[in-house]
Amino acid sequence: MVHILGVHLPDNYLARNEQYALTKFYGVGQKTAHRLCARFQIHDKCKVKDLSPFQVTSLASFLSSPATAPPLPRYPLASPDYVPPPPNTPVSELQAKFKEAQALIEAKKLAKIEQGVKLGPGYVDPLKKLKIESELRREIRENIQHQRMIGSYVGRRHAMHLPVRGQNTQSNAATAKKLNRLDRW
Repeated sequence: MVHILGVHLPDNYLARNEQYALTKFYGVGQKTAHRLCARFQIHDKCKVKDLSPFQVTSLASFLSSPATAPPLPRYPLASPDYVPPPPNTPVSELQAKFKEAQALIEAKKLAKIEQGVKLGPGYVDPLKKLKIESELRREIRENIQHQRMIGSYVGRRHAMHLPVRGQNTQSNAATAKKLNRLDRW
């Protein structure tokens, strides 16, 4: 059993499909789990017990502070008229061509910056703003407390332990009162 940030991930759970191990984290749904698996190159059918120690530590370090994680490398896409090299081309030759292309792209960027041309908005990683577990719970608690403090309708409904989002109160108010017993301030 893997233990990451206070959450036990069962060994027999799949990391991404069917029984989602990563969805055990509060604030991580199926879509976010899918993105995390893609980021750390975890296969669809990989179980938690099959994760490498490097994948576990990198996942734990990312989930502990996603805002400070290093950005993903951005590789250029091939143009529509691109023809791949033959399979017997040596890797060193391919790497040299790639480095030349990268240097050319960087030179173009520097030239645009020197000319004063603004570059378009860069890619923003959707996982950078990820909040999970205690940080997300604290934010939700603060939002509810803010609603109560300003005296809004939603805040008063929270304070009375009644349904907040317009649900029928004839049949389910008792259920809502049971579920909303926890004071969230």
